[in-house]
Amino acid sequence: MTSPNAARSARTTGSQPGAGRLHGIDAARGIALLGMMATHLLPTFESNADLTPTWIGLTFSGRAAALFAVLAGVGLALSTGKQKPLAGPELSAARCGVALRALVIAAVGLTLGGVEVNLAIILVHYGVLFLCVLPFLGMGLKRLLAWAGGWILGSPVLAYLLRPWLLAAEPPLQLGHNPSWEDLATPCRLVADLFFTGYYPVFQWLSYLLVGLVVGRLMLVKAMLPAFLLVAGSVAAVLSKALGVAAMEDWGGRAALEKVLNSPGYPLHSVLQVNLTGIPQEGSWWWLASAAPHSGTTLDLLHTSAVAVAVIGACLLLGRLAEWVDLDLLLPLRGPGAMTLSLYTVHVWVVSGFYLKPLPAGWTEDGMYFAQAATAIVVGMVFVLLKWRGPLEWLGHAANQVGRGQVKSLR
Repeated sequence: MTSPNAARSARTTGSQPGAGRLHGIDAARGIALLGMMATHLLPTFESNADLTPTWIGLTFSGRAAALFAVLAGVGLALSTGKQKPLAGPELSAARCGVALRALVIAAVGLTLGGVEVNLAIILVHYGVLFLCVLPFLGMGLKRLLAWAGGWILGSPVLAYLLRPWLLAAEPPLQLGHNPSWEDLATPCRLVADLFFTGYYPVFQWLSYLLVGLVVGRLMLVKAMLPAFLLVAGSVAAVLSKALGVAAMEDWGGRAALEKVLNSPGYPLHSVLQVNLTGIPQEGSWWWLASAAPHSGTTLDLLHTSAVAVAVIGACLLLGRLAEWVDLDLLLPLRGPGAMTLSLYTVHVWVVSGFYLKPLPAGWTEDGMYFAQAATAIVVGMVFVLLKWRGPLEWLGHAANQVGRGQVKSLR
C-alpha cells in the first residue's frame, strides 16, 4: 500500500504522468468539440456588407476541425504501440480493428448526411482518413516525420492541379452537400468530393493524421515534452501565418487573386481571414501562398497543425499540473472530450431541428451555443465520473475489438 507521502512525491516528480497525459489528450478533444460547435452556432462574419470577421471566426475557423484530425492521429499512435509501433500479426490485428471502427464512424456520418442542416459534417471524411492512414501505423518516428513533411508540402500542389479537372467534368465531380447513403450510388462523384472537391479534402487532410502520429510516437511521458510541443507549435503557427499574410499583403498575392476571383459576395480580404471554402481556387498559383483557414494549402496545413500541437502541449501541461495539485482541473474539458463522437452527433441532430426555422422565443444564437456547450460538458463529466463510454464510442470500441479478435483467431 502506497503511503500518502509517497503518492505526493510521485505526483510532484512526474513519475506517474500516464493519467495526466491521457487526460490532456481528452481535454484537447473537448476543446476541439466546443470550438467546432462555436463555428456552427455563432456567426463567423458580422452581418454587414464588408463581411467583417468575428472573433469566433478568427479564433476557431479551420483550427478546431484540424485539432480533431491531429488528435485522431495521436490516438491511433497511442493505441498501436506508442513509441514502439506494433509489427507483424499485432499490427495486422490493430489495422483491422481501426478499419472496422472507421466504418462505424463513416456509417454515422452517412446517416447524418441525410438530415437537413446547414453544417459541413466531418464524420465521413474522418472515417475515410482512418482508412487512409492504415499503411502508416507501423512506421517509426523518423519515417513518419518525412511522410508528414512531404505530404504537407506536396499534397496541396497536386490537389490544385487536379481540382479544376474534376470540377470541369459533366456533371462536376462535387456533391455540394454532406455525403449520405444515397451518394454511394455515384461512387466517382463521392470519392472525388471526399478527397479533393469537398469541404474537408481528405487528400490534404491526411497531413493532420500524420502529424498526430508523429506526436503520438514521441515519448509523451518525458517531463519537458509538453512544454516543447507548446513552444514549438506556437512558434511554427506564428511563422506560417505571418508568411501567409506577407505573401498576400506585401508580396502582391491578394492583388493577383482579386483579378481571378469571381465571387463578388465574398470580399477576399475577409475570407482569407476566416474561410476559403467555396471560393474557386484556380487561375493563379498565388492561391497556394495563402494561409487562409480551409484553403488546404501548405501554409494552412502547417499553421493549423502547429496550433493543434500547441494546444495538445498546453493540455498535457495542465494535466501534469492537475496531478501535482491533486485536483482534476481538466474534468470540464476531458469529459466531453472522451465522448466526442456521441456529443457531436447529438449536436448535429439538435441543430438540424432548427434548420430554416426561427429560434424559440427568448433564445439567441449565443444562448443556443452556451446551452449546448454546457449540456455537453455536464453530460461528459457524468459519463467520465461513472466510467461509462458514450454510446457511439462503445460501438466504435466494440467494432475495434471485433476486428482485432478476428485477426487473432486466424493465427
